[in-house]
Amino acid sequence: MTAPQLPGLTSAEVAERVARGQVNDVPVRSSRTTAEVVRANVLTRFNAIIGTLFVVIVVVGPLQDGLFGFVIIANTGIGIFQELRAKRTLDSLAVVGEARPRVRREGRSTELTNSEIVLGDLVELGSGDKVTVDGEVAEADSLEIDESLLTGEADPVHKHPGDPVLSGSFVVAGSGAFTTTRVGRAAYAAQLAEEASRFTLVASELRSGIDTILRYITWMLVPTALGLILSQLYVEQNDVAEAVRRMVAGIVPMVPEGLVLLTSVAFAIGVIRLGRHQCLVQELPAIEGLARVDTVCLDKTGTLTEGGMDVSELRVLTGDGDADRTMVEHVLGSLGAADARPNASLKAIIDRYPEQPGWSQLQAAPFSSARKWSGAALRDPDGGQATWLMGAPDVLLPPGDPALTAVDELGAQGLRVLLLGRTATSLDAPDPAAGLEPAALVVLRQRVRPDAARTLRYFEDQGVAAKVISGDNAVSVGAVAGSLGLPGADDPLDARTLPEDREQLAGVVEQHSVFGRVTPQQKRDLVQGLQSRGHHVAMTGDGVNDVLALKDADIGVAMGAGSEATRAVAQIVLLDNRFATLPLVVAEGRRVIGNIERVANLFLVKTVYSVLLALLVIIMRVPYPFLPRHSTVLSGLTIGIPAFFLALAPNSERARTGFVRRVLRFAVPAGVIAGGASFATYMLARADHATPQVPDTSVTTLTLFIVALWALAIIARPYTWWRVLLVLSMAGCFALVLIIPWLKTFFQLSLEGWRDPWTAVGVALIGCVLLEVVWRYLRLHPDNPPPRNAPAEATQAHAREDRHVSALNVDDR
Repeated sequence: MTAPQLPGLTSAEVAERVARGQVNDVPVRSSRTTAEVVRANVLTRFNAIIGTLFVVIVVVGPLQDGLFGFVIIANTGIGIFQELRAKRTLDSLAVVGEARPRVRREGRSTELTNSEIVLGDLVELGSGDKVTVDGEVAEADSLEIDESLLTGEADPVHKHPGDPVLSGSFVVAGSGAFTTTRVGRAAYAAQLAEEASRFTLVASELRSGIDTILRYITWMLVPTALGLILSQLYVEQNDVAEAVRRMVAGIVPMVPEGLVLLTSVAFAIGVIRLGRHQCLVQELPAIEGLARVDTVCLDKTGTLTEGGMDVSELRVLTGDGDADRTMVEHVLGSLGAADARPNASLKAIIDRYPEQPGWSQLQAAPFSSARKWSGAALRDPDGGQATWLMGAPDVLLPPGDPALTAVDELGAQGLRVLLLGRTATSLDAPDPAAGLEPAALVVLRQRVRPDAARTLRYFEDQGVAAKVISGDNAVSVGAVAGSLGLPGADDPLDARTLPEDREQLAGVVEQHSVFGRVTPQQKRDLVQGLQSRGHHVAMTGDGVNDVLALKDADIGVAMGAGSEATRAVAQIVLLDNRFATLPLVVAEGRRVIGNIERVANLFLVKTVYSVLLALLVIIMRVPYPFLPRHSTVLSGLTIGIPAFFLALAPNSERARTGFVRRVLRFAVPAGVIAGGASFATYMLARADHATPQVPDTSVTTLTLFIVALWALAIIARPYTWWRVLLVLSMAGCFALVLIIPWLKTFFQLSLEGWRDPWTAVGVALIGCVLLEVVWRYLRLHPDNPPPRNAPAEATQAHAREDRHVSALNVDDR
């Protein structure tokens, strides 16, 4: 018989512990604090460099040469504003998705937030629950806890009263309750959980690539800047203020100050957009990571199908009278009542066959994903006793049993079939199914999600392979997948026939799309097998049997209505349980990655031509051709303003590895062409005089603007109406600077005569032609190798794709 339940703490005891501060005060999964956001955007390496140079210009004047400082202030403000918006979105969604454990107080079970748990509370546990604080088992009913995320031990641990439980573990079978012994930051996994919950860009290929680029730039910037300072002081011996201004004008454009800002803003806006669709991004790189995925592993139940089920048929296998059917129905009602935390299948049975009076439970074994069955020892109203098992027919019955023929026929229709059987073997025996007598088949109809077929078609169109991995019968899973149009669904594979060799397993996984009777450990092995072949794998799931695979996948996606354990380990949680939200996440990630790569080209072209100009000025010992105000105009019209629009534009290009390599392949030659063309114009303009004059700077600015604008036009491809308008608007704004008198005076630009301006245009056109040659060469020779260890088919697919995409990653479909 079931032992009496413990009552838990009284209200007075709870109040006493709260007063002593013995509460679970670990913050919920959340974003950075407001102070951290402000510090991260203000206290940067490049803000320090630009800020110092701004102070220098304020001292030597005039103020129009310090415009770059105000641009940095505006950029930093935008970054702070957008990230705080993202923070509010994350914080509100985190509260919605937070686990709410059931705590027993004064004999009543109540859902509480984690922060309301106190020391000594009695926390109830059921299958799929995550242990959020440390404690000691007080009640256990076939309780099995998985501690693999903490200890690495793969096998679940059977827990008995008095055994310890650790925060971070989760329940895989049975039920029980534990008394909390360590709460708050003293709990075993609290420090790890708090650190892992931060709003961060860590472990992002995009972010690490940008950091690599910035590191290279810093190495170049220091010696180049020192050389420029010395050369300008040498050239402008009689005018130190002018030397300082031209030195600042040479250093400022070397700094790609907006690149980090736009990366943060693009990610932050991505979080806000996804938040509107009830998608909680628990780790920010997940937006980028899902865009890089080429294989999605789907758990059928709760992903392709809705959580609920309906009993379609009860097929009695013994006898032919109403008495046999009535007994089976009563047994089903008693089995449903025996499980305190019924799964979807058992809930459907409970709804159809309620518990009948007179039946009592002597012993119970709750459902386990590993063994595929549940059971109970029951006493009927007449005093007879028997052990009943209910679960997967192909697990409980030996191969070749006649009942399996009917099971396969029903499974081929996409129905889920459970076997109810009676056995004389005790539930404590090593194999309780030995000698099982089949009594009935319970046929369940699954509710297929209306948006599942459309979502699978989206992944197929995007070149993302979908693999359905389920614990159900393989034939049944294949039928459901086939009804949704999944390629390869007509050849489902029973996971019990999978090879144990890792390499062979990886080959089998690549060749099949549907897998049934998969254990939790096998789900993990299938994910690892795909990863060993160079695939980027996403795993979706909602049950406790998906936790291990979710943890090992490159991106884990959990349903909001799923178990606490799955939500805890996943990087993305779909709070509204809509599988159709995944394409939105993929699209958002592709927008972020593709557009950041696009604008990175702009910023690095500027850095390269700035360094080259500085080196040429040092070598030739001439004044630097620009003042800071000229650099501000050039940077704003050819990089800053257009980059902001391009970074937020739609982009469906599939993410590829090699971000740094691809960006540098265009930015370096383009920067050399721009810098070389502008310096050639500068030297031609000052050929008949030694001292720098305003027209010399003006024609040099004209050449550099035309070449930089053409680089922008290349990067903006393929053209849409608004991109054409953007490029033309930037050209129009520069024309206004050259035409309007007060702007000409403010920016110290004046084109005089015909020879030098037309020479500047001619040199610029040569530069534009060279840019076209470079771009077309890169299109014909894309540098995008297939993943390491990728099979020949993947290599050929890459080759086919590369013939159709730009080397600049700018193809919008």
